[in-house]
Amino acid sequence: MFMKLSKLTLALGLTFGLAACSSGEANSGENASVGEAVDYKITGIDPGAGIMKATSAAIEKYELSDWELIEGSGAAMTAALKKAYDDEEPIIITGWTPHWMFSKFDLKYLEDPKGAYGEAEDIHSIARNGLAEDLPGVHKVLDQFHWTPDDMGIVMSAIQDGTSPEEAAAAWVEDHADKVAEWTRDAKPGNGEAVKLGYVAWDSEIASTNVISKVLTDLGYKVTISQVEAGPMWAGVADGSIDAHIAGWLPLTHADQSKKYEGQFEDLGANLEGAKTGLVVPKYMKIDSIEDLKE
Repeated sequence: MFMKLSKLTLALGLTFGLAACSSGEANSGENASVGEAVDYKITGIDPGAGIMKATSAAIEKYELSDWELIEGSGAAMTAALKKAYDDEEPIIITGWTPHWMFSKFDLKYLEDPKGAYGEAEDIHSIARNGLAEDLPGVHKVLDQFHWTPDDMGIVMSAIQDGTSPEEAAAAWVEDHADKVAEWTRDAKPGNGEAVKLGYVAWDSEIASTNVISKVLTDLGYKVTISQVEAGPMWAGVADGSIDAHIAGWLPLTHADQSKKYEGQFEDLGANLEGAKTGLVVPKYMKIDSIEDLKE
């Protein structure tokens, strides 16, 4: 009798064990859809960013009614990406280039066949009206400021590796004297005049604003840089409380601000071409298009 009960117990144990294994496999994500694997969540950044508005529009355009866009910050987004990447877990984020994460992680943009994120963008230098008359040297530098994603990447990577933004900018300026000379050509030196620059807390803008701050400081100006949200950054230039920012992502990301304050600022043109925004995933994820999120 004991033997029969033991065999029965063993058989039942194996049955329940296999059932549990099957349930575990079902919940492991191997057979789950992309949406199920990430709980139908897209990890975003600060709510005022243009990329968040574009992503909300993309969710509607691709009819992703089950999906949720999670608000946060650039730092929180990259922290979530690093954690998922280290564990080879699925994650979908709002991403943009230039950004240091593309050199640290093996990432890819999801294809956007419906064009929700538009074409490649440029980053523009935006000055308050009257800056050319009040601070012609500053205006000249900002007007001549132009660099490449590779230039910016050097500064961003240094900051990510632990160097302070000020030190990273100073090192880049010292190592690229020829390029800095192009920006400062024929620019009137300062004599301690105050200059206020605004920027959003994106790694790209932290890098560029600290570099320009260093260049203007070396030229003799007393520069103050202030981190603000995108709306106040544009509003500050429009009302004159900020002299300039070099963080105008156009024509898409900051389209609302540019339209709202039209005529109340001077667009000095692109200081970097080929910027891009969209949904980004690690390359180990077997997904290629935003369309795939509907599966």
